[in-house]
Amino acid sequence: MKLLILLIFCTLSLSAFGQPPLGQHPLGQHVLSGKISLEGQTEPAFGAAVYINELKIGTTADTLGNYLITSIPKGNYTIRISYVSFPTITEKNIRIDKNVTKDFTLKSGENSLDEVVVTGTMKEVSKLDSPVPVDIITAKFIYKNPVPSIFEGLSYVNGVRPQLNCNVCSTGDIHINGLEGPYTMVLIDGMPMVSGLSTVYGLSGIPNSLIDRVEIVKGPASTLYGSEAVGGLINIITKNPSKAPTFSADVFSTSWLDYNVDLGLKLTPSPKVTSLLGISYFNYQNPIDNNKDGFTDLTLQNRISVFNKWSFNLPDNKMANVAIRYYYEDRWGGQMNWNKSYRGGSEVYGESIYTKRYEILGNYQLPTKEKITFQYSFSSHNQNSVYGHVLFNADQKISFAQLLWDKVAGKHNFLFGAPFRYTFYNDNTPATRYSDGRDHADQTFLPGVFVQDEIKMGSHALLLGARYDYNSRHGSIFTPRLAYKIKLNQTDVVRLNIGRGFRIVNLFTEDHAALTGSRQVIVREKLNPEQSWNANINFVKKIVTGNSFVGFDASVFYTYFTNRILPDYDTDPNLIIYDNLNGYAVSKGISLNLDFNFSFPLKIIAGGTFMDNFQSENGIKFRPVLTEKFTGIWAVSYEIQKAGISFDYTGNIYGPMRLPLLSENDPRAAISPIWSLQNIQVTKKFPNGLEFYGGVKNLLNFTPPANSIARSFDPFDKNVTFDPQGQVVSTPDNPNRLTFDPSYVFAPNQGIRGFAGFRYTFH
Repeated sequence: MKLLILLIFCTLSLSAFGQPPLGQHPLGQHVLSGKISLEGQTEPAFGAAVYINELKIGTTADTLGNYLITSIPKGNYTIRISYVSFPTITEKNIRIDKNVTKDFTLKSGENSLDEVVVTGTMKEVSKLDSPVPVDIITAKFIYKNPVPSIFEGLSYVNGVRPQLNCNVCSTGDIHINGLEGPYTMVLIDGMPMVSGLSTVYGLSGIPNSLIDRVEIVKGPASTLYGSEAVGGLINIITKNPSKAPTFSADVFSTSWLDYNVDLGLKLTPSPKVTSLLGISYFNYQNPIDNNKDGFTDLTLQNRISVFNKWSFNLPDNKMANVAIRYYYEDRWGGQMNWNKSYRGGSEVYGESIYTKRYEILGNYQLPTKEKITFQYSFSSHNQNSVYGHVLFNADQKISFAQLLWDKVAGKHNFLFGAPFRYTFYNDNTPATRYSDGRDHADQTFLPGVFVQDEIKMGSHALLLGARYDYNSRHGSIFTPRLAYKIKLNQTDVVRLNIGRGFRIVNLFTEDHAALTGSRQVIVREKLNPEQSWNANINFVKKIVTGNSFVGFDASVFYTYFTNRILPDYDTDPNLIIYDNLNGYAVSKGISLNLDFNFSFPLKIIAGGTFMDNFQSENGIKFRPVLTEKFTGIWAVSYEIQKAGISFDYTGNIYGPMRLPLLSENDPRAAISPIWSLQNIQVTKKFPNGLEFYGGVKNLLNFTPPANSIARSFDPFDKNVTFDPQGQVVSTPDNPNRLTFDPSYVFAPNQGIRGFAGFRYTFH
């Protein structure tokens, strides 16, 4: 808190530029004045900073966008104009030998993209004008701590935590505000491409070179996006081919000898057709066992992803896009002496996963006077995997189509939608085996309709929405939504969002613990769809002082669940029990983000989320496993502009989590410690688009306990004794009644390590 007060005090102090009082102009000194506008916007650039480099004086624009700097000696000067989320303008050799009036227009560009969002309402709006709060991650933010996949990059977003679900194969999912991964929907360019089976593995295969930005909505978004968007959604937006660089490359490696290559190439076959080709390759083949448990600390992987996106300019300014992606991965983890000859056997334990995935997605604006868009996607995900001697082979295909009609009528901005989704799923587990003993694929049809009406009334905006879906297995599902925004002034916004969410569960595609280890899966009853109600209040304020600003973004959230389904690890140490909660569950908390931009080249982003997640069943409240009470993130950046050198210090911190134990005698800690991952990076940029970077990851060298895998020396439980009821019997070799269990995992096993790489961009 003292540090925060000091930072705010320093920021406010920057507004003192040492100018004489207005109207006092010493002899031989002059005035620079004018107006600052924003390209394509009617609102003035209130708070835009105007700074004279040579004199180190400046001012800010008033509520009309006007600025005034007095007492300027005769001479030639460099004027710098900056504004929140717009590229800075620098004009050199401006001659001032009399009173000068000069207007400036700030134009949108690469740095302004984080102010344009589409995920909250399916329409392009500025972030400040969106009635739904949306968090943004730009490619530039990801570069502050280079990672081989967006899965790891989300570690430094407030309230978002990538959760590893297995110590052996290192698969995971994304938690938002403490809610488990299946409550998070992942989209690519607005299409539901990564869901069900692919949620576990698909996040690793999106080329970073093609990511333009990532938009995150916290809280239910089922009214627009349907099932799975209960806890929130992540929309990965790829680059527009027409605006992408001609060529880009990003290559790096770490001291663990893992290698990552991202390549991007733009092609222009004709003036109205552009294409973007991206290739991502990751390879790690260096088994390491630093914690001496006999198992690999990091899963070995060989992964390639190819993404090709085409953009077409149609008559009447209509647009069409189509993209295809192919993804292949071969990953394994297990005992250090494992090789593929042991795959599926009971001699040496290993978890080996082959994944093949194909995707196509696109949209087409119909040649009509009305703004009608047809969106479509198809994905085929095939997985061949073994977990020790347990085989899991699965095939999932998802087809999606949607018609959108965007209609403006007076103060009403309507969006009508008619989505249809078909899901085909088949595996070799009881999930798709009928009572006749035969294997039957699970097929689900999900047609629906939705309507959204955004009503603008001056500084007020009201968004009303409703959706109806008919699930071929569960019947009718209705999800309403309400959002209200009031713009108090040009820097202060308050939002209220209320909505309903629903989720249909497929255990074996979502919960990796159901397949690994020795626990048996028990489904006690027919699992009904989960339902939730969510409310959140969001307040955004931008404090502009001189050539600096502080961004303040705070939210209070509350979600109430019925029919919630979570794995029960506690009732029986040998079982994972699933059933609908006989009671209710609650996720509530408060989130705060701060963004400091100083007049000198220092930027600080910091955030924290405090949450209380619990379930209530039969009058007893308890916290789910692997749910933290608080999280925090930060990113500190400093740039020496003349030298082209920048420094980035990033980090996160997580509060204690309840961990799954096997018995009351389990020697492993029931609660995780407070832990943090911190990184530092130095980057050198050259004028020709080349930059080199290097640094250290996990500065504190934090790793989870060495005994995280229970009985790692006996992964097939050959020396475990069970009684007739299937319970573990205490023996001299196993006094704590343990079985092999790799599900006790809350943090990655990689300790401190160095990294180095280079990027090249050619426009």
